[in-house]
Amino acid sequence: MAPHFETAKSFADVPITEEGVETEAFLEASDGLVLMFDLLGSAIFGFVQNDMRQNLAGVRERFQAFPEESTTLEKLVKFENAGGTRVATACLIRLIRGQYFTCSALLHAQNEPNSELHTCFQAAYDEVLRHHHNFIIRGTMAVVLRAVPYRKDFYARIAQGGSIENLNAELAKWLVGLDIIVKRMCRFVDEGNFGKV
Repeated sequence: MAPHFETAKSFADVPITEEGVETEAFLEASDGLVLMFDLLGSAIFGFVQNDMRQNLAGVRERFQAFPEESTTLEKLVKFENAGGTRVATACLIRLIRGQYFTCSALLHAQNEPNSELHTCFQAAYDEVLRHHHNFIIRGTMAVVLRAVPYRKDFYARIAQGGSIENLNAELAKWLVGLDIIVKRMCRFVDEGNFGKV
């Protein structure tokens, strides 16, 4: 297994209670997701990483400033919005959007083993992000998506000489955990009228 999956907190291990998704564990798992883009092997994904890092920093800053009121993502958003600000909420929405895109792309890859990664990422982009972007950003994303590595190269980087079967099992758990969190947060944001994921 790659160090990413061994050392990073898995989204499958992020506690979810009646109060919501545990913020600190979510932030730790999100740090690992940002590192995933290193494994895509293309510098062009740097702007995606930077966007995720900035949004992660915005959520983390709010959590650190008000830890007791922000133990879950839901409590963080409600507390911030009650105070009339929306900086961390906006960061969280953009972060969830990026995670939704990545999760969707990798789920396509898991469910369509004969499809190349660029096809899986394109399908995820069309589903999750395209409608948020203007013509210029769509053009940039077209270039980015063509830079996605071949499936065999990507999986070889992650497996780092280990078993692809073990990798697929671990990645499947990681993606199920992320998918649950992303869908939960999308519903929460939508139902609370906090924004649009």
